[in-house]
Amino acid sequence: MHTATAQRTAASPSAVRETLECRPEAAAHARHLTSTLLEGLRPAPGQGAADAVMLVVSELVTNAVRHSGGRFCSLRVSADPDAITIAVGDASRVPPRRRAPDVRGETGGFGWQMISGMATATTVSEEPGGKTVTAVIARRGRMSGRATASATPG
Repeated sequence: MHTATAQRTAASPSAVRETLECRPEAAAHARHLTSTLLEGLRPAPGQGAADAVMLVVSELVTNAVRHSGGRFCSLRVSADPDAITIAVGDASRVPPRRRAPDVRGETGGFGWQMISGMATATTVSEEPGGKTVTAVIARRGRMSGRATASATPG
């Protein structure tokens, strides 16, 4: 059972916002919401873009569940004519970091590298009570000019 519901408004039919309980099934619920959003977009994003969005949503929500230590995380997915933006907020202030992947599968290390490779831009923003990790995926092919940033208030 999910305690929050997706909100789709007439003013923003190409966006979804959800508060998720940090439980193992949160990633599946996030993928379902995102898949529904993607299916309704016109024009439809390219298959590669849709696959990338689904992978990034799954990875970011899974990391929030595993590592944030909070009870809830947030998911925001929005689309404009050029890109789909995924933002996942959680209760941890620790930013994702690139590390050597563990090929034995014991400690991971593939996620941030994968997200950074698929996204045209990534940001990590420190916020009251945690952080938000944002990734931008081009709707068709790659957008020109890849930007990666980390923003933390001083």
